[in-house]
Amino acid sequence: MSNQRLLMAGVSAGVLLAFSTLAQAAEPAAEDQISAVDEIVVKARDKAGLLEKQPSNMVFGLDKPLIETPRSASFVSDVTLARYGIETIDGLTAVSPGTYTASFYGVPGALNIRGTLAENYFRGFKRIENRGTYSTPIGAAAQIQVVRGPPTPIYGSGKVGGMLNFIPKSGKNEGGYLSEPTGEVALTYGSYNKKNATAQVGLPVNFGPVTGGVYAYGEVEDSHSYYKGIYPRRQTGELSADFDLGQGWTTAFGGMLYHSDGDVQTPGWNRLTQDLIDNRTYITGRDTSLTDSDKNGRLTPNEIGFYPYASALYLAYYGFPQTDGKHTLDTGVGTTKLSPRNVYISGADFSKTRTNTFYYDLAKALSPDSSIKLQLFYDDQENKRFVSYGYPAWFDSSVWEARVTYNFAHDFMDGKVTTKSFVGGSYRSFEGRRRESYNSGLIALDRRDIAFGATPTDIIDSPFTTEAGNVGLQWENDNKTTWTQQGVFFTSDIMFGERLNLMLGGRYDDYDVKSNDTGFLSYQIAGEQKASKGKGTYTASLTYKTPAGIMPYITYAKASALEMSQAGDIAPGLVADSSDAWLSDSDLAEAGFKFQWLKGTLVGSVAGYRQNRTQLTGINATPTGTRAKGVEMEVRWLASENFSFTFSGNTQHTTVKGPDASFQYIPAYTAGVPGAQAFGGTYVVWAFNSLPGRAGDYDYTLIPKSVVSLYGAYTSDAYQWGKVGGTLGVTHVTKTAGTVQNAVTYPAYAVANASAYYEYGPYSATLNIDNLFDKLYFTPDADSYANLGALPSKGREWRVTLKRTF
Repeated sequence: MSNQRLLMAGVSAGVLLAFSTLAQAAEPAAEDQISAVDEIVVKARDKAGLLEKQPSNMVFGLDKPLIETPRSASFVSDVTLARYGIETIDGLTAVSPGTYTASFYGVPGALNIRGTLAENYFRGFKRIENRGTYSTPIGAAAQIQVVRGPPTPIYGSGKVGGMLNFIPKSGKNEGGYLSEPTGEVALTYGSYNKKNATAQVGLPVNFGPVTGGVYAYGEVEDSHSYYKGIYPRRQTGELSADFDLGQGWTTAFGGMLYHSDGDVQTPGWNRLTQDLIDNRTYITGRDTSLTDSDKNGRLTPNEIGFYPYASALYLAYYGFPQTDGKHTLDTGVGTTKLSPRNVYISGADFSKTRTNTFYYDLAKALSPDSSIKLQLFYDDQENKRFVSYGYPAWFDSSVWEARVTYNFAHDFMDGKVTTKSFVGGSYRSFEGRRRESYNSGLIALDRRDIAFGATPTDIIDSPFTTEAGNVGLQWENDNKTTWTQQGVFFTSDIMFGERLNLMLGGRYDDYDVKSNDTGFLSYQIAGEQKASKGKGTYTASLTYKTPAGIMPYITYAKASALEMSQAGDIAPGLVADSSDAWLSDSDLAEAGFKFQWLKGTLVGSVAGYRQNRTQLTGINATPTGTRAKGVEMEVRWLASENFSFTFSGNTQHTTVKGPDASFQYIPAYTAGVPGAQAFGGTYVVWAFNSLPGRAGDYDYTLIPKSVVSLYGAYTSDAYQWGKVGGTLGVTHVTKTAGTVQNAVTYPAYAVANASAYYEYGPYSATLNIDNLFDKLYFTPDADSYANLGALPSKGREWRVTLKRTF
């Protein structure tokens, strides 16, 4: 057993021992105390929004308390987001075990769950892919739900790694529809000229027999950043409406609009060496053999060589070192100490995103035990971006889905067996276009000396800036994809007596896919490619409620999912593949237990899992198998009316199944070339398994073996002068590394965050401090450049939020 697993096992055992001792010292846990939580005590103590207020359908699509759900899942309320100072999905590691994200170039768009990339959902509907395209807006959420494992059959097909479900703010809360107007206005100012403003209002609605509520939320951010040259500017608008129409009819509708033009991607630091990570010693120098002869501020293909082939800035590695004039640094060669605020960026870099998301529900209660619901969903995304090392992209995609669900319940054997079930059907249609350029070999991440700054000879051309009549960089990939998915599904929650619970679910989908890449240099099979296939998936779970407040469970699931690229499209080469590589399989086996002690004020879970799934790897996006196993633990304790604590931790090991035949960039040290003779260009291998030590399976070291978080929150009693509170927490992350043999290693680290607030009537002021002790640590890049770049951490940051509620 590794040191990380020993540490995790020791921490878990210590936490459980302490909590079980507390539970035994408390009043004996009678059966009625376990099944009927003392709601008054919980409500009085839950000042940080840590515990579930009512049963949720987040995992299986049926209302069921999370503590009784036989799957590993977490929820994060908007109150917890505020108290813990969580602003992006990367911060969810503080409260959700098994989550961690390798840097998608500094843009927190999606989580890694259990070692692989998770999928984003909105009210149970899958959104278009967001792999670092834009920062997922979580301020507009009433709740964030993190499910580890496959989505429930009602949500559609998906991989087993996990999902993040966004629940928008609405005019309906735990107690029903809004009974009175509510709202707030908040202004935030912080370090590095952070400026953010939010406003939200909820109104009750009563028109004769129609009752309900509407809710509106708006957010504007116009900030600078810890990283020089990056200026996030985002706007979010959200509107929702929920109504009881009378005679058993209910409806809900709304949407969210999002726009940003500041989520510029950066790989962070280039020219990676162990000395750079350990001591900030950066190798300087520039190649002047290439010149910007037309003075347009960038290198066009004709200034590098004949486009597309002779203009390449890469050299293929065949097991021996080689270099040329383009790769050799000839000016300013030396070393310097690099500031973590200096990252790979230029004035030419940009990213502009807009998304539109809408939903509509209409439901009819047919009887006390049955209902039918129609749901409609629409999501679109357009992103234009340019990263000046030579990566332009333009994504334009949309998806819509219709879903009909019939819910019903039955009793058998005089009530000794009860069931809650649903059956339904769905139809999903996608249309997208992905334009990118990277195939001609003009990307050279190490070419820029970021200590010196961007120059015209390290800013590569882009189709966005190609002048009419000039032979500049073209869209080398221009893939248009349409696909449809029509499926039927069911889930049944079967209760045997008071203690034994069986959950069964499954779905069957028919897929039809069309893709055609007409790019200038796509390396994809020519012409429109078509494929169709049907696929079934299922899940089964069993749990038992013990009298001691412990609920052991086991789960097994088989899932399938489309192998989508960044725009949600599918590569024609995968569609044409005779083995149906465009549709992947995955499976999960999970066992664990959940516990609920001290009259419901102490809840938690422990889960062990083993999963197999695929992910796209390399420049050519090759489907590659992964195998992961691990243990996760989560504890939430309302210790008193003033103190609460959370613990979140995991240990995991993810293996990439060989042989990995993907086309990948490799660092100069792997190619055996000193930096001064290499950093003017880049190196590639046609197949990653041709590298030493990578012929078979290898460890996926971009994700840490263990992440452990411990947080405590304090809220004072209410006094005439108001009340105060605060949160203090620390997250420890074990070491990570690149994926090549003898890769640069990023040391383990611990980072602390703190907040304090003061409330007086409707007014409040909150101070948040992130990275309290100004710790420098590194997150490796994800995807194609995982061995070429790493993002240095942001230093200590503060922000103050003034809020007025009404």
